[in-house]
Amino acid sequence: MTQISNHVYCADFLTSFDIKTKLLPNPYYDYPFLIIENFLSINECNEINKKVKEDDDFQKAQIKTLDSVLLSETNEEIRKTNIYSLDEKYLELYTNRFFLHQAQIEDYFKIALTTSTSVQVLEYLKNSFYSMHSDDSSMLYKDDELVGFIPVAKQRKISTVLFTTSNDENTSDNTFIGGELLFNFLYDVNGNEIKIKPKAGSMLVFLSNPYFTHEVLKVIEGRRITLVQWHNAIIN
Repeated sequence: MTQISNHVYCADFLTSFDIKTKLLPNPYYDYPFLIIENFLSINECNEINKKVKEDDDFQKAQIKTLDSVLLSETNEEIRKTNIYSLDEKYLELYTNRFFLHQAQIEDYFKIALTTSTSVQVLEYLKNSFYSMHSDDSSMLYKDDELVGFIPVAKQRKISTVLFTTSNDENTSDNTFIGGELLFNFLYDVNGNEIKIKPKAGSMLVFLSNPYFTHEVLKVIEGRRITLVQWHNAIIN
């Protein structure tokens, strides 16, 4: 393992790959990602969750593949997720809160945010998941062995995931069992993969490049709801 922050290590093979979009935060930080707690209040999260539950206008999430050209398709063996649009009232709330934290994000990663995608509301119900992937690159395999990455979305520098439901042993409309976000190539000092157990109201911010390859583990019970965005940036 190769140390990349005070408490986090990455898989050694990553350092041997020619990762075109490689970027890492200050190695003296405790963690190479940022968690902003209380981005939204519990009541605000519950309101969003209720709105999503009442909304029957959603799409099945697509996945991106690379096969000579970039294609988009639905494949529930790789990803099983519902996508909703965020209601205007809550989009304004989210946007205003994001502006309050923008300077904190920019300082942490030493970047200047420029443009952002639309906010996606992602719903994971029972047995929903998203297999291992990088937000800005496709994974290249040879004889079933990972041999590198090729950028397919260079405009994605920063990924933000706002959780509006919590990982909890007691399920309700606002909680779920399972559904952790697993960073596949990041480890603690004991060699355990870094696993985020979502807490409603918290935002996870991380770089979109292959070092932060991740997956959403299968939801066992309940509803896992997140507000997701990808952001372009100027690297300072």
